[in-house]
Amino acid sequence: MTRVRRCLPWPAAVLRTPAADVAAITNEVRALWSDMIDTMDAMPGYGLAAVQIGVALRLAVVDCSESRGQAVRMANPEVLHASVQLREHEEASPNLLGVSAVIQRPRAVTVRFLNAEGAVEERDFVGLWATSVQHQIDHLAGRMYFDHLSPLKRKMLIARAQKLGRQR
Repeated sequence: MTRVRRCLPWPAAVLRTPAADVAAITNEVRALWSDMIDTMDAMPGYGLAAVQIGVALRLAVVDCSESRGQAVRMANPEVLHASVQLREHEEASPNLLGVSAVIQRPRAVTVRFLNAEGAVEERDFVGLWATSVQHQIDHLAGRMYFDHLSPLKRKMLIARAQKLGRQR
């Protein structure tokens, strides 16, 4: 059964608050991951953090595959290593509709997380996968992609999003 959740609009407090660690992978966590994948696919997007749908737990899903259906489910993800080489990508968020910005992030990262079986996994992500994983980890720490912009660019982006929101 598909269950698409509503993404909270910026500036919801949960989007600025670091999420709590997940103690164990339970059936409730697995069900939430399924909802998150349905929500991500409906956007469509490359990833989703639980805080984006109002759940203050360190859970994320990422699927940058061309055919979809390859979602990586992560609990408590943390970057262990990031490449020095950077990659630019235009990022956006369903929490702040109508705007995007080009962000530079490490091109590759090694991430440790609890997987769907509850085991600790370390995985390397490269390119778009690395960008999306870092974007989700930022969400779980209470940061948005636009926090990587200069204060002036960030202010202009938020103002543009608010103007667009009033026009809807």
